[in-house]
Amino acid sequence: MSPLLSKDGTILTDLYPLLPDDQPVPAEGRSVLVPLSRFTEIGRYSGIGLSLPNTTDVLKLPSSVLQLPLLALDFPSFGDGRAYSQARWLSGRLGYRGELRARGQAVVLDQLEMLRSCGFSQFELRNDQNLQACADKLAHPTAVSRRRFPSLA
Repeated sequence: MSPLLSKDGTILTDLYPLLPDDQPVPAEGRSVLVPLSRFTEIGRYSGIGLSLPNTTDVLKLPSSVLQLPLLALDFPSFGDGRAYSQARWLSGRLGYRGELRARGQAVVLDQLEMLRSCGFSQFELRNDQNLQACADKLAHPTAVSRRRFPSLA
């Protein structure tokens, strides 16, 4: 399991484990992260989180997706930044107010401030990242970073 941090550097317990393919989506009482391919199985239970591939056109998602408490956006490779754009659309134009989680190859120390400035509120770190260094970076952004990303101030 990958370490999870909040936007202020707090180490989090992952309350939304990824639902295994062979498990049914719970009707209620348990929070899990469900792949978009299984969205139709969610029903009305709003405690479910949704994992969106970076190929998803977030402008075409059903409005019910914006009511979910957690959306996880994937960075399948370090050089693929489409999830940055998805986060900006979701937190900006679409007004999503739940938790936005960054997961995948780009969730590394030197990208955390940029991720946060795009609207991400949770960070599922790559396993090769130093948890304490990442927590410190989020808890104490540099003055230079605040100038470059005013939303961090």
